[in-house]
Amino acid sequence: METTNSVQGSGKRSGWSIQASREAQDTINPIRRIVDRMNVPPNPDKELISLSIGDPTVYGNLPPSQAVASAASDAIASGKHNGYCTSFGTSSARASVAEAFSTPGAQYTADDVLLTCGCSGAIDMAITVLANPGQNILIPRPGFSLYRCLGVAKGIDVRTYGLLPEKGWEANLDEMESQIDENTVAIIVNSPSNPCGSVYSRKHLEDIAAVAERNFIPIIADEIYAGIVFSSSEFHPMAAVTDTVPVLTCGGLGKRYLVPGWRMGWILIKDAKGLLGKVCDGLRSISQQILGPCSLIQGALPTIMQETPQEFFDSTIRQFEQAASFCFQQFSKNKALSPVMPSGAMYMMVGINLPMLKGIEDDVRFTELLLSEESVHCLPGQCFEFPDFFRVVLSGPLEQLAIACTRIQDFCNRHASEKA
Repeated sequence: METTNSVQGSGKRSGWSIQASREAQDTINPIRRIVDRMNVPPNPDKELISLSIGDPTVYGNLPPSQAVASAASDAIASGKHNGYCTSFGTSSARASVAEAFSTPGAQYTADDVLLTCGCSGAIDMAITVLANPGQNILIPRPGFSLYRCLGVAKGIDVRTYGLLPEKGWEANLDEMESQIDENTVAIIVNSPSNPCGSVYSRKHLEDIAAVAERNFIPIIADEIYAGIVFSSSEFHPMAAVTDTVPVLTCGGLGKRYLVPGWRMGWILIKDAKGLLGKVCDGLRSISQQILGPCSLIQGALPTIMQETPQEFFDSTIRQFEQAASFCFQQFSKNKALSPVMPSGAMYMMVGINLPMLKGIEDDVRFTELLLSEESVHCLPGQCFEFPDFFRVVLSGPLEQLAIACTRIQDFCNRHASEKA
């Protein structure tokens, strides 16, 4: 059968040639590209411990609040939330998010909120509304792999600015500003951070805002981990530190409320100078592509926002902080490892001192061998564009984390070089 794409004089095709779109072909998640290439089985004699997935529900030790579960159940039972909603969310659901996330310096109304399909959907919409093919955005390095995945698929030039582990993963502001040109349309800022667990001080956020203001560039603030901060830190929303730079804040229920599969996210618009009029219209237009997120969860959202007790959040944070402190202490005992203590979220980045290990050339090989020998699965730093580190997810039960830490220690000792 003819399968070429040749055309006859009529201008019609002469045979079958069905191709995936350019966007589909260019959609490459860096994590999948690296992990799929690893392709190594775990040790069959040891139970697999996965510290690689940023889903706090994986082990079942962190259930959602009963208030959250009841709100969803009541929304279903009411029979009032089975149909289509306004594409950017019902007014009552948007108002509840606006009230919950208003803070001094960033006051919101329902008109400042768009509901999205998860925080990843919010990030997708924020990038789409600001950037055309050929323009560029700035993302953190190390950073959440989805930023690059979305940008490249849309034909956007994705540039990075480094984060400094020796300064608690603060942004390298000089490098950030050096990446900016006339085609830069957004700076993505992530605090609390995936993969670093860093939480930026108000001063550092103000410094980032100053860079954006000098260069007339809006900020996309990824704050899916808003409020998940340890006892030594304080969370400051990006939008609360500036009245001159427009900020699109992306958030959602997933991590703070422990229901990532519910896919409820939002964009909060802070536009004190009235610079985002066309952008706001554009966001509402883009929302019509999927006709909004789940109507049932929208129906439950006001109750979730109002009735989830503070103790639920405090308890979750205590578990993350306890896990972070324990892992930091354990990893610090080994000369081959250089952990960076997080200040929030549910992750820790651990440096690998490669000269202290024999036969291991990089972080990908480290995590491959760790999986095959010890059945502990961590993501290599290259997944986040930061070689010679690996990321640990801190949401599992402490008993599992203790076993994993012991195995990682055994692994490093077994592969220790003469320099160790």
